[in-house]
Amino acid sequence: MRVLVTRPPHPGERTAKRLAEMGHEPIMLPLSAPAHDPDAAFAALANSDGPISVTSAETIRVLTERPDDLAPHLSRPLFAVGDATADEARIAGFRDVTASTGDGADLAERIAQLDTALSDKTSLLYLAGFPRAETFETRAAALGLTVTTVECYRMRRLDIPDQLLRELFSAHEPDAILFYSRRTAEDFFALKEISANLDALIGVRLLCLSQAIADAVPPTLQGQSAIPDSPDETALLSLL
Repeated sequence: MRVLVTRPPHPGERTAKRLAEMGHEPIMLPLSAPAHDPDAAFAALANSDGPISVTSAETIRVLTERPDDLAPHLSRPLFAVGDATADEARIAGFRDVTASTGDGADLAERIAQLDTALSDKTSLLYLAGFPRAETFETRAAALGLTVTTVECYRMRRLDIPDQLLRELFSAHEPDAILFYSRRTAEDFFALKEISANLDALIGVRLLCLSQAIADAVPPTLQGQSAIPDSPDETALLSLL
């Protein structure tokens, strides 16, 4: 199958490699790219000493830009959403990593189960991106966790030429499109060449990591969307 990958360049390349190993033909169309702010991340680390929480592997990539500054913090507990982010953290050198199996809300619940996180003296440092779903912060607040949120990267939209999209859907029309975030889905369907030609997507499978993402699919195409049983890439790719 020809599979359109809408992820940012770094994780998108990883996904493309997995698709190729599965026998599919990946087509790269990144809609955004991160702008890192390591100064904000390391200032926050310097002013705290408790557990760290992350909901995206992009945060780990921010931290690894300055390995010497990161070294003193590698013994701090780190809580991550998903095995992929947890693996990136371990590769970066973090020695005490705990992963949740679901989304940000699941991570907050996992942290709340641990006695350390329930201590009145414990404050979680959440190194986050913008924009983001605030499921972690919302659930953490509901559970009584103390969280300090610091944004250390921002996703910036990339300009996608109309001609590129016309060529893509005329000569190399994908059989499926992967969506990993709601904003990516919204940005994709807001592209002028896409919104004006939704009929070109009839028959294309729209594979979304979660129901919130699938809700961003236009009503006329909702019947072509599908979500996996769990919000992780392995489950998403199993839908192909």
